[in-house]
Amino acid sequence: MRRLLVIALLGVLVSGAGSSEQPAAPLRLIQAIPLDGVEGRIDHMDVDPQGQRLFIAALGNGTVEVLDLRAGRRVQSLRGFHEPQGLGFVASPSRLFVANGGDGTCDMLDGATFAHLRTLRFSEDADNIRCDASTGRTYVGYGSGALGVLDAASGDSLGSIPFSAHPEAFQLEANGPRAFVNIPDAGEVAVLDLKKARLLTTWKLAGYGANYPMALDEPGHRLFIGCRRPATVLVLDTGSGQRLSAVPIDGDPDDLFYDSATRQLFVSCGAGFIDVLRTAAYGQFTKVAQTVTAPGARTALYVPTLRRLFLAVPHHGSQRAETRVYEAVR
Repeated sequence: MRRLLVIALLGVLVSGAGSSEQPAAPLRLIQAIPLDGVEGRIDHMDVDPQGQRLFIAALGNGTVEVLDLRAGRRVQSLRGFHEPQGLGFVASPSRLFVANGGDGTCDMLDGATFAHLRTLRFSEDADNIRCDASTGRTYVGYGSGALGVLDAASGDSLGSIPFSAHPEAFQLEANGPRAFVNIPDAGEVAVLDLKKARLLTTWKLAGYGANYPMALDEPGHRLFIGCRRPATVLVLDTGSGQRLSAVPIDGDPDDLFYDSATRQLFVSCGAGFIDVLRTAAYGQFTKVAQTVTAPGARTALYVPTLRRLFLAVPHHGSQRAETRVYEAVR
């Protein structure tokens, strides 16, 4: 009788374990939009949320690809650029800024018609762009170390802020005057005061290098830095620059996005994965999921209002060039 009771109890436990539901994957692939004819490296993106348009800098192709997200297809391929790298869309007045690495220019287009309005010239290697709707300013990282400041409506230059070496990803505070800038060649993060147009300080990333992507959790006072040597996400305190955590990730991270609604961090890695890290207590988080993508698919854009992550997949062998659209599961 005792043996029968033990067997019955084990059966209940096994049955219960088998019926437990596994947590849903943080990202769900819902669409792949072909980019036929696009060759070479694909760089950064930006979005027009109201118009449901996605803009993609096809650096190796010399084009900017325009996708209609409602229709799920490419609608235009804009030409005439010199290694387009960074993109910045401004809703009012409607403007699209295109930073060119090839000749250091930044083209300003009408955001509705894509008519060319003017060309802004920097010394060299115009790269990442950020647009601040609250101040009406557009910021362009360029050259051997500077952030150019433009009037977002007219394109007029409002000056520049110099620092030690070429900037990569940078983030602007929404409720403060600071900007944080990745400086990979120096292995540091530069902290700028945008109102005073000056460098405040630099934070060295001792033991880590090739810091390209960056994300900001402003309410949580955390700055996320993606490093390639070694492949790691660093968490820094935005007040002091103190390192709070270091989490190993997959190789060749190129873009990094923090979703405050789920307290998750999405890291697009050229090794062929999107890593998902989830935060717990202050400064502590771990890798909780890994989405297989494609080798070389490393540039991405996450749009919280749409709950969509867009991943650029370059043409490689039998893999066609395309934009994969993932839904963030909450």
